[in-house]
Amino acid sequence: MSAKAISEQTGKEFLFKHIYTSVAVQNRFRYASVTAETDWASLTQEHPWLLTERLVVKPDQLIKRRGKLGLVGLNLDLSGVQEWLKSHLMRETTVGKAKGVLKKFLIEPFVPHKQEEEFYVCVYAMREGDHVLFHHEGGVEVGDVDSKAQRLLVAVDDKLTEDHVAKQLLAHVHDEKKAILANFIVSLFNLYEDLYFTYLEINPLVVTQNGVYILDMAAKIDATADYICQAKWGDVEFPPPFGREAYPEEAYIADLDAKSGASLKLTILNPRGRIWTMVAGGGASVVYSDTICDLGGVDELANYGEYSGAPSEQQTYDYAKTILSLMTREKHTQGKVLIIGGSIANFTNVAATFKGIVRAIKDYQGPLKENEVTIFVRRGGPNYQEGLRVMGEVGKTTGIPIHVFGTETHMTAIVGMALGHKPIPNQPPMDAHTANFLLNSSNNVMTPATTRTASFSEPRRSNDVAPAKKSKAGLPAAKATTLFSRHTKAVVWGMQTRAVQGMLDFDYVCSRDEPSVAAMVYPFTGDHMQKFYWGHKEILLPVYKSMADAMKKHPEVDVLISFASLRSAFDSTMETMQHPQIHTIAIIAEGIPEAQTRRLIKTADENGVTIIGPATVGGIKPGCFKIGNTGGMLDNILASKLYRPGSVAYVSRSGGMSNELNNIISRTTDGVYEGVAIGGDRYPGSTFIDHVLRYQDTPGIQMIVVLGEIGGTEEYNICQGIKEGRITKPVVCWCIGTCATMFASEVQFGHAGACANQASETAVAKNQALRDAGAYVPKSFDELGEVIRTVYDELVASGTIVPAQEVPPPTVPMDYSWARELGLIRKPASFMTSICDERGQELIYAGMPITEVFKEEMGLGGVLGLLWFQRRLPRYACQFIEMCLMVTADHGPAVSGAHNTIVCARAGKDLISSLTSGLLTIGDRFGGALDAAAKQFSKAFDSGMLPMEFVNKMKKDGKLIMGIGHRVKSINNPDMRVQILKDFVKQHFPSTQLLDYALDVEKITTSKKPNLILNVDGFIGVAFVDLLRTCGGFTRDEADEFVEIGALNGIFVLGRSMGFIGHYLDQKRLKQGLYRHPWDDISYVLPEHMSM
Repeated sequence: MSAKAISEQTGKEFLFKHIYTSVAVQNRFRYASVTAETDWASLTQEHPWLLTERLVVKPDQLIKRRGKLGLVGLNLDLSGVQEWLKSHLMRETTVGKAKGVLKKFLIEPFVPHKQEEEFYVCVYAMREGDHVLFHHEGGVEVGDVDSKAQRLLVAVDDKLTEDHVAKQLLAHVHDEKKAILANFIVSLFNLYEDLYFTYLEINPLVVTQNGVYILDMAAKIDATADYICQAKWGDVEFPPPFGREAYPEEAYIADLDAKSGASLKLTILNPRGRIWTMVAGGGASVVYSDTICDLGGVDELANYGEYSGAPSEQQTYDYAKTILSLMTREKHTQGKVLIIGGSIANFTNVAATFKGIVRAIKDYQGPLKENEVTIFVRRGGPNYQEGLRVMGEVGKTTGIPIHVFGTETHMTAIVGMALGHKPIPNQPPMDAHTANFLLNSSNNVMTPATTRTASFSEPRRSNDVAPAKKSKAGLPAAKATTLFSRHTKAVVWGMQTRAVQGMLDFDYVCSRDEPSVAAMVYPFTGDHMQKFYWGHKEILLPVYKSMADAMKKHPEVDVLISFASLRSAFDSTMETMQHPQIHTIAIIAEGIPEAQTRRLIKTADENGVTIIGPATVGGIKPGCFKIGNTGGMLDNILASKLYRPGSVAYVSRSGGMSNELNNIISRTTDGVYEGVAIGGDRYPGSTFIDHVLRYQDTPGIQMIVVLGEIGGTEEYNICQGIKEGRITKPVVCWCIGTCATMFASEVQFGHAGACANQASETAVAKNQALRDAGAYVPKSFDELGEVIRTVYDELVASGTIVPAQEVPPPTVPMDYSWARELGLIRKPASFMTSICDERGQELIYAGMPITEVFKEEMGLGGVLGLLWFQRRLPRYACQFIEMCLMVTADHGPAVSGAHNTIVCARAGKDLISSLTSGLLTIGDRFGGALDAAAKQFSKAFDSGMLPMEFVNKMKKDGKLIMGIGHRVKSINNPDMRVQILKDFVKQHFPSTQLLDYALDVEKITTSKKPNLILNVDGFIGVAFVDLLRTCGGFTRDEADEFVEIGALNGIFVLGRSMGFIGHYLDQKRLKQGLYRHPWDDISYVLPEHMSM
């Protein structure tokens, strides 16, 4: 949601910190917060004024009219405040229908003043601008300010001046206070705009000769503006409405939501309730809550929430396990039900999200059985059949009663089943698998275009765009009646290849002559071509870095589909509206600050541009054009007959519910002519009435369906249009959110705009008004389909609609990736890996999540054990690996590897090139003796050869013993690296048979020459063989295999890389020039035959 209420303390803190005014604002930051845990000694030390001044104490829990409710303690000293709190703190009280505990109080200085010094001021946002209300009589008895107060509208992008305030708001104020109030109100308005408030009320505002006092304050801020206002807001805590507790699980889901591109919401209404929901989609979540309440389940409804926007399997698992944990904490005498519902998804892979839910069900199968939980599932969308199959299987394997239904079942039918109002079908009919829709049984490769591109009921009507009418000078440009035709061309902002391919597939089944996407714009890469499919053929679409280039090169484009992020959507849309060829823009992003959206709307109105969104999936015109992911994948396009126009047009707020309407309308009528989801934000770019009037003026449309919702007053414009005769076509309308009036405390639903701020904005009031105006309004969403069918049948009976014969669409090949997802094909993988998996929520090393790696403090040696040896090695083994890396890290600049690295670095090469030049010198003669030494010593030891026999054999064969010998070190000048490792190995290894064998060989070789010692390479090689063979993690064959494939040399390569990098950085830091080898260090000799 966007507009969120903040506590009075937070609101005043914002005001005191950031208001810029010449008026003296008194008592700045003089407030103290009190809870049951407050230490009064510390509080008075922090706020010494508590001991010296008269005080006011009041609850700070979003309670309105505290004075009238007797919840304010006035003119008290500190002991009086403490005494007053004894009868109020942690006491249950009732405010309206909400019952809650008073937990948090605010103490402030008492301000003596006269009644005539109290004023009322309020600023709140509306679509057209911000309203400033002022009344010269503030305080507890202010009454109905909407009718009493002076009002001033500050239009979007306009500025408020002191002159405006004085003339329009302060007519009843004494002259000596007008200047103070005018200056303060303008400053307050500037603060309101700067900090993205959506509501700011001060009552009373006291003005005395000393200055201005903010006594009581209520405020809401646009939470979506956090990325803009973070520096000024800081970390804002949003308290729950009074009467509803703040649960840690809600905070956990809110944190998941903040870290995810998906939408995850949870509100706990009654933790002891027996009816729990896990619903996909903001609109669908409201519909399910409505239906539960309509069927008498309001007192048992435990939660409200939603998951949508294609959450990952892990995110869905985290969400599901939170719900299951909550619902299995306390038993219910009647058992419990879990409703896993949703509309037909547009782009979410249902099977993938269900995998997360299935994992959670398996984890909680014991508690679910103990609590006698029955689960009801209804879902549709991409790969939903596989999702339902998996959900049904988990019911059979766990013994938990799980009833699954697909798109053949009305969306909310499972609620009646769950609550015992409807029988549960034994074997519900299942729609065909996704693949069946994509296999054309008629064998028609192409279908005559003219039979499916015009109205289904009137086959010969044209669908060409009606251009925007030219407006008179000085007036806003008129908007087009027809937004899309079969010739519409669009530019897509963002690298959304899946959405674009979906649009092209839709174009193909609609028999369009050309793709509807002309180009893409993506500012983060250079201009290039992107490959897509057009039916069976591959085509290339241009991708431009700049919008201006795309517009210049594609003058036929008149639609923009913007997948820009919430941070960039405003700027990119404003840029697009500078190009007069654009007449329609769809903004997909959710979470654009409301102030920015209102500026977009104003600019669009001035330029004659229709905006669909923000926070929308878009819209669809069957046979012509679809926006992005609207309508879902091809199986749903074909099942809902969206490849050809019908006679019914709809407009909805919700994207998911628009797809549900596609399904309902296709099952009850001849299909959809056009459908638009205007978006769930409080200020959608275009409104219900905008599209209803378009539909009224479109000849091919014979009836209109509107799915409204709680919040706002846009539906009343439809009422007015029907009453005035402007709308004459039958309108079927239902507003979701009827459950809101049944809840004791305020609930913010999934859409930002789904919140009633007054009685007229409730769904119940709007449904009644529509019914009174003459619209067809069902009794509930459950009956919506039947009402649509009844109206349609009447139109057919009267001859208004003449259904045409169905014509099959052409076949579109299924993408390889999707066919594989559905399990229709298989292909051997190009790669195999068994050490790491990055696909899930967190990185996994050899089966161990990265969080566990750090939790167990495995260190670098432990990670190397997982990635190299696929084992969790003992602690001493991990330490030994780390010691080996430390002792092999470097051995000075003279060795060949370091020398090469230095020469390369001084030649100006980069780090990777320099490091590689050094690594390439590693081999049997330098550093590569670990593997060779391990192999030689192991073979000799395993064959039973005595150390002396081994030495003699190697001498006889003319071979060096790898790992024996050092240029500098000797038996008299031992290598301390070897000594350190030897001490550790002897102390910690269970057995050192091969090391002991090598040390016996060393005794023989050093007796002949003192520098023929067991060097560090040899020591690590033989000790590592002992480690692999005796640590208990490997069989003998596995241990030998690791030696054979070169694992031990990897220790030297990894360790010495640290030293090489050090040498590279050292040379760069010292700014050493190009290396040239000195002549006096080179022996110049002539060829032998010339010297003779």
